[in-house]
Amino acid sequence: MRPAIIFILAFYFGIVTISAQEGAQSKELKTKTVQRTDSITIPVKVGDLTHNTLVTNVKDTVVFALEDMESARMIDSLWLKELYATGRFDEMYGAILNEDYEPVEYEELPTEVLKQRLAELNARTPFNVEYNPSLESVIKGYLKNRRKTMARLMALSDYYFPMFEEHLDRHGLPLEMKYLAIVESALDPRAKSRVGATGLWQFMYSTGKLFGLEVNSYVDERSDPIMATDAACQYLKSLEESLGDWDLALAAYNSGPGNVAKALRRAGGHRNYWNIRHHLPRETAGYVPAFLATMYIFEYAEEHGFKSNGPKYPYIATDTVRVKNMIALEHVAKVTNLDLEELTFLNPSYKNAIIPVVKDEKYMLRLPVDAMGKFVANEEAVYAYAKAEFDQREKALPQFFEQSDRIRYRVRSGDYLGKIANKYGVTVSQIKRWNGLRSNRLRIGQRLTIHPRRNAPSKTTSSSSSAASAENSTNKDVHTYTVKSGDSLWSISQKFPGVSVENIRKWNDISGNKLKPGMKLKIQKG
Repeated sequence: MRPAIIFILAFYFGIVTISAQEGAQSKELKTKTVQRTDSITIPVKVGDLTHNTLVTNVKDTVVFALEDMESARMIDSLWLKELYATGRFDEMYGAILNEDYEPVEYEELPTEVLKQRLAELNARTPFNVEYNPSLESVIKGYLKNRRKTMARLMALSDYYFPMFEEHLDRHGLPLEMKYLAIVESALDPRAKSRVGATGLWQFMYSTGKLFGLEVNSYVDERSDPIMATDAACQYLKSLEESLGDWDLALAAYNSGPGNVAKALRRAGGHRNYWNIRHHLPRETAGYVPAFLATMYIFEYAEEHGFKSNGPKYPYIATDTVRVKNMIALEHVAKVTNLDLEELTFLNPSYKNAIIPVVKDEKYMLRLPVDAMGKFVANEEAVYAYAKAEFDQREKALPQFFEQSDRIRYRVRSGDYLGKIANKYGVTVSQIKRWNGLRSNRLRIGQRLTIHPRRNAPSKTTSSSSSAASAENSTNKDVHTYTVKSGDSLWSISQKFPGVSVENIRKWNDISGNKLKPGMKLKIQKG
């Protein structure tokens, strides 16, 4: 991005500019000293943010104090965790795979009004948007049972859709194709299907390679929003050119051109999607209705009372810089005072939250424009800090990984990575690296290797915490559900408000989707 454009964006979004003297690269990162007291939580204010920090002894601690620019886009960390929480992908996938198309009562949307709106949509899109009872069932089901999820997706779309539209327009594709990413991944750039398809546009490894998306130990370009979107545009364009129909191109994107070709043969020459639908795989049969239902709800969001409360900054208010030395997102978060959740959201393709430096590769770091100014102004010092952190970690490795210091932790109900990390005085990224975890998801009974810090809480404290946790667990309203014929994890989760497929898996130590009639499942309703 040109300097002039960055300056205009900075002025537009109310960012205080840096003087020439302040803009020069500093040799050292600015810090300040705060006193932290044993076993209490101290609010430490850095810039516009106040962090509550739990400490275990009295000491003076150095924290980063880079001067922050005035910004209205700093996002509250709790809100970030809620917005970027995983689980929507499983919900969307379950809805497509297990849709029963039974009539849904939803008085707020009369059938005649829906027919009129679908006709309007059909007139302005190249997709075949025609009324039928199955599509009505999907639309009303989404409006009645998935309002919270759709609202979150609209919030995320504020960030992703401008980027999608830019690439779709460049390739000459319908702009409504942006809704496909919702159906594919629920706008989760790290979503991974049961067969290994990954990213916003759910590329398999081989298909991603075909369109230039590389995967290595540090980087999965299928999770890079820009690169994956460009690859998806190329793939969709080739499918439409081969099949001559956008509805069929959508079906082929999901199940492959071969399955669509077989469905066309079995349909006796019919080419309308709705006429060949019963010859397609079950997942693909629900795929296009899910796409059309999503398009309808987003296009008529205001009429149905949806209001987006998405990211406080748009995609255009972010910028990238090429990384010159290896650095962890954790390092960047500390020196820029950004929430790590936000930084991970902006840079989802780095598998271990580390940006490597590899010959002939250009790995980029994306930051909000105001944070970019702080990073570039202190770039050399930031890299020096990152190197010192990496060096310190490496020097500690031999002693750190001694057998006597290693424990095997069994995941219990209510555990999550942050809770376990706090218990043993380590970081979430360390636990993920030691155990080869690619996501934050845990299952009950899972064994984790932990190398606790020497000043981690004592066994007595840990036992007390475990006892308290067990007591809290017993206070929850635990319901036993007996699996019936035809049940799925998705259909069962819909019977209990606030319960997701992932919740049921964790509570019952289930790794897949298979259920047997008569199986007993624990459901926590409290």
